Amino acid sequence: MTFVVVLQALAAAFFLADLAGDMASEPADGHLIVEGVAALTLIVSVVLGAIQIRHLIASARTDEAAVAVARGALGQLVQLRFAQWLLTPAETDVALFALKGCDVAEIAAMRGAATGTVRAQLARIYAKAGVTSHTALLALFVDELIDTSFLRPKGTEEEDTA
Repeated sequence: MTFVVVLQALAAAFFLADLAGDMASEPADGHLIVEGVAALTLIVSVVLGAIQIRHLIASARTDEAAVAVARGALGQLVQLRFAQWLLTPAETDVALFALKGCDVAEIAAMRGAATGTVRAQLARIYAKAGVTSHTALLALFVDELIDTSFLRPKGTEEEDTA
């Protein structure tokens, strides 16, 4: 996008120089007026393009900051829950890998442990978290991060259909 604005600025400079040269050598006529309007239009588009680029860059920085905040919030939530559940350091590692989507074999390979050991650790993690599966463990965290304020109260569905 920046490249396009630079090209537009160069074209505008060329048109303005050409317009100035034409105005110095010949009287103003319809051709010069059209050329002048085109040059002014191009200058306006350069300015608007630069403003849009600045806005997009600022928006991207804001989005990056929001993602960093969300990532930090999720990290804090995970640490808080693991502390509440009194997970051991080994269980914490296994639980983190599970939350990242790794299966038992992958966790075992990364930890250098037997798959049976990882299964046993997962069973203890599920028991401490009060869930029965990998999906339910993940759902605990997703549920806390989803904003449900936009959902309607339960009684409104019946009123809409009546």
